[in-house]
Amino acid sequence: MSRLDSAIRRLIAQRACLDRAAHLVHRLPGPVLELGLGNGRSYDHLRTRLAGRDIFVFERTLAAHPDCIPPADRLIMGDFLETLPHIHLPAPAAFIHADIGTGDKAASLALAAALAPLLPPLAAPGAVLASDQPLPLPGWTEEPLPPGVAPGRYRLYRHPEEQGS
Repeated sequence: MSRLDSAIRRLIAQRACLDRAAHLVHRLPGPVLELGLGNGRSYDHLRTRLAGRDIFVFERTLAAHPDCIPPADRLIMGDFLETLPHIHLPAPAAFIHADIGTGDKAASLALAAALAPLLPPLAAPGAVLASDQPLPLPGWTEEPLPPGVAPGRYRLYRHPEEQGS
């Protein structure tokens, strides 16, 4: 498969998973966390699919299209591992999108492993997390992927419904 074909499949899978997650959390109150702004495509998609929700975006280096930069009070600059533990959200997050792959498989898996323990305290019971990397999230369940998304291409996780689970 060419790199172009792989990129297209990745973006189709990402869109399908973001749409599925938006459907799953449509009745769950709470903000959205976007980990990794990149050029802003997924942020732009989420702000249309989850209109009216606060979307807090975490990014190391701002390189997004100017139309896809969140408001300054919703953009948290710095390393995820340093900024996430100090965020004060108005409510627990209903949805978290972690697009954290770097192209270096070992580095991406290491980042996912380090990031995973920081996410559950930020999530509401029943929250959904979509990720391009596998995340060790004890107690969370994997949601079925949308039709056409190959296993391992993207992941959807659901936070336990009850506190303390």
